[in-house]
Amino acid sequence: MRVAAIDCGTNSIRLLIADIEGDIFREVIRTMQIVRLGQGVDETGEFHPDAIARTLAAVDIFAAEIAKRGVEKIRFCATSATRDATNRHLFVDGVRERLGIEPEVISGDEEAALSFSGAIQDLSPNDGPFLVVDIGGGSTEFVYGTTHVEHAKSVNIGCVRMTERHFTQDPAPEHEIDLARADIQEAIAKAAAIVPITSAKTLIAVAGTATTVAAAALDLSEYDRYAIHLARVSAEKTHEVAQMFLTSTRQARLALGYMHPGRVDVIPAGALVLSEIIKATGATQFTASESDILDGIARSISY
Repeated sequence: MRVAAIDCGTNSIRLLIADIEGDIFREVIRTMQIVRLGQGVDETGEFHPDAIARTLAAVDIFAAEIAKRGVEKIRFCATSATRDATNRHLFVDGVRERLGIEPEVISGDEEAALSFSGAIQDLSPNDGPFLVVDIGGGSTEFVYGTTHVEHAKSVNIGCVRMTERHFTQDPAPEHEIDLARADIQEAIAKAAAIVPITSAKTLIAVAGTATTVAAAALDLSEYDRYAIHLARVSAEKTHEVAQMFLTSTRQARLALGYMHPGRVDVIPAGALVLSEIIKATGATQFTASESDILDGIARSISY
């Protein structure tokens, strides 16, 4: 069966078209656009008209790709920003007009389960139990288990949310970083009350923040998802990269060959989130995974 999975987050919207038959999973195309749908949502509680326009323009492109590729089934999942926006009907109606399907505004729990399913697909159960950390634009999911989700918690410490909430300058001054760090630590503590974050054998980090940190740690000249997938990055290197992003200028980050232009403004806050998570878990390293919620969504269609 040829399926299309769309993951619409706070910062990016992504499309995966894949052929799935039983346990056989063959990727046809995977693409992403940074649309910053969550622009201002943390402050205003609603979508900005420009953000809706950017996102629906990306949906138009995806719709054309889906039609061209002969997709049989589509699942469109929207996450943190859409859960929080009071005017989400404007976005939902626009998606329905373009794709002929109802976009699902999934709960934090379902987001966690789909992220977990995607993240562990290329790892052995012998590497478990796993703690999967999905650092998004608006929220971060903590998911624990070996073959299935045993504990999960979603907290509002995504890279866009932390940037908009705390960082007014670039690079951010130390006092703003300290405020963000305190906010992040408080959220991690909430997650740790439900999820045994210090008990995992393997810490897996998914989504753009983690893979960009991995690209920096590997000193890649350009973004290479095959080099990044399942790369192991030490805790020490993670903290070093986070500090580099926090103290560098926007121009310096933009000049990095592996940096997506749409991630330049929010990677300092995202890397800080990842650094604080590693400290809280006591992990000596994290495994970067390019398989994530998008793969989980695709697999869920064929069940």
